[in-house]
Amino acid sequence: MVEGTTPFPRLRAGLQKTRQALREKAAALFGSGPLQPTTLEELEEALIQADTGVAVAAAMLEALRHRRQAGGLPDAAAARSTLRKEIATRLTIPEGVPRAVAKPWVVLVLGVNGSGKTTTIGKLAHRAVRSGEQVLLAAADTFRAAAIEQLQAWGERCGAEVIAHQARADPTAVAFDALHAARARGTDRVFIDTAGRLHTKRNLMEELRKMVRVLGKELPGAPHEVLLVLDATTGLNVLTQAREFHLVAPLTGLILTKIDGTAKGGAVLGIVEALAVPVRFLGVGEDLEDLAPFSPTAFAAALLPD
Repeated sequence: MVEGTTPFPRLRAGLQKTRQALREKAAALFGSGPLQPTTLEELEEALIQADTGVAVAAAMLEALRHRRQAGGLPDAAAARSTLRKEIATRLTIPEGVPRAVAKPWVVLVLGVNGSGKTTTIGKLAHRAVRSGEQVLLAAADTFRAAAIEQLQAWGERCGAEVIAHQARADPTAVAFDALHAARARGTDRVFIDTAGRLHTKRNLMEELRKMVRVLGKELPGAPHEVLLVLDATTGLNVLTQAREFHLVAPLTGLILTKIDGTAKGGAVLGIVEALAVPVRFLGVGEDLEDLAPFSPTAFAAALLPD
């Protein structure tokens, strides 16, 4: 992926609904005075309602209680600072971001229908082209009506070539041809769009398994990245589908879209805790630039500002 820091104003605006929900439930935490006796209880309830998950909320509050007992939480500002560090730590995955060392660098993008997968690919391609890379898009979503045309429109918009077959063609064949074309042309990066599929559709999940197998046989190490696009408005309900995708095509990163449209932004914590897979980007709006590289520190600061 293209490196960069999260544009903080855009991220802060994207987390407005989640931040406001926290503020309404734990107003004292956002103040400047002494920490009130009931603040931590209110905060735990607010975190659960933000969809962090009960276990994650309880663990973070336990860390705050220990700090308070040791005299390290004299006021609300100290509590915010401690909680920010706790959130950032929990969202930091030690493996870090994969580096594009192979050429072409193959990125397989997965997701269910309606998650914003194809639009996200367009935004990822835009970022890569803007950084000077030669990009190729593979229209391997051959099932959804107009999916091929949508990806072609994105390719034209951002200056990336698109490899496509006819509708209902074999998706693995599309990915295979795209990889061949990329190798012949010296392309830097290939983004493969796949059909939106529910984790319960076994035939489609087996098709995905086949694609991963064929790509790896044709180019050892491919796909180099497997990104799962998740709709943040569904909160922790995405966990079951994410786990199933992870079994079929081991995920290297997550992209949460529509974060600006939900008060459940805390689900990021629960998802990362459950999968041990890093969040790579957040979708914070509809514009071409509204795909923010994920930073645990910036996320925590946007969620709990001074």
